[in-house]
Amino acid sequence: MTAPIAPDVFVVGLGPAGACAAAEAAKAGLSVLAIERKASAGKPVQCAEFIPSPMGMEVDNLAANSVQPITSMVTFVEQDPGDIVEQFPGLMIDREQFDAQLADAAAQAGAECRFGVNLQALNTNGSAQLSDGQVVRPQILIGADGPRSQVGQAIGQMNTEIAETRQITVPLHEDLSSTDIFLSAAFTGGYGWLFPKGNQANLGMGLKPEMKHKLKPLLAELHDTLVEAGRVGETISAHTGGAIPVGGMLKPYGQLDGVDVFLAGDAAGLTNPVTGAGINAAVLSGRQAGQCAAELVAGNANAQQDYAEELEDLLKSSLNRALARRRALLQQYSDGGPSGRDLRAGWIAYPEYWAA
Repeated sequence: MTAPIAPDVFVVGLGPAGACAAAEAAKAGLSVLAIERKASAGKPVQCAEFIPSPMGMEVDNLAANSVQPITSMVTFVEQDPGDIVEQFPGLMIDREQFDAQLADAAAQAGAECRFGVNLQALNTNGSAQLSDGQVVRPQILIGADGPRSQVGQAIGQMNTEIAETRQITVPLHEDLSSTDIFLSAAFTGGYGWLFPKGNQANLGMGLKPEMKHKLKPLLAELHDTLVEAGRVGETISAHTGGAIPVGGMLKPYGQLDGVDVFLAGDAAGLTNPVTGAGINAAVLSGRQAGQCAAELVAGNANAQQDYAEELEDLLKSSLNRALARRRALLQQYSDGGPSGRDLRAGWIAYPEYWAA
């Protein structure tokens, strides 16, 4: 039997949140083990791959992962012509390359990164059983293991509101520098999107879980509409999808019998409940978690509370607004279904969304 190991920090998940947490903790001189159930970083891609411009300040060499710039957003409500927001800058990225860069940075900082390894069991004493037979008994545990986090479940913090998504990659038959959004009462608890990547585009949709059975036909219908309009081609070169937490921020820390626990990224419910955007929050929270883990080891007994307060200062206001808008829109289905006005009030492109 493999002897247990006792790193200072054990990170579950090597997406952006976990990789950033591992890197920061390792930079501070801590021993770090990080695992990822996927065989390699970023594969398969489960992301629409858009990053707003301010994110560029958070990640070194972000331009190296850029596929094309985005300048605007166009929102289509039901059958109405598109409403244009001219100033909506950002980048479409290669998410696989982006994740690989962050994981490589963690390894370069000194973290031991193991891919193709699952967390099989997490005991109440904080020890972890891995799929490769290893037992890990860390001082600090960082859960960056996604919307259905095993680590979060272990400390009683679970995402209870989820959106299900489906995305296809299709040929793009026009020059496009906008993110195109499709709002409809038929898209319950979500929306459709067309995000350009050079001569291809990510075409996707998210819905509340009860409507998951409609994801495939509704996305196919949207695809057919765009093919008929000459905007995209019929050929589908890739499929992806997954769950997104849409219930707002959880308490991002806890304990397991003396093992201090942090949650980061989707595991902490930091994805925007309206847009589903989560890369920025993942990077921010991952870095903060790694830094606060180092502070905890250095003797700052309040490091976990400091972590929660930092996330609240940075993210909670926008997450709370989005959650309120999402719930208000869903309530309209009980009152006869949302109108176009309701749909606009629930989307970030419109002044109504930002009203008090």
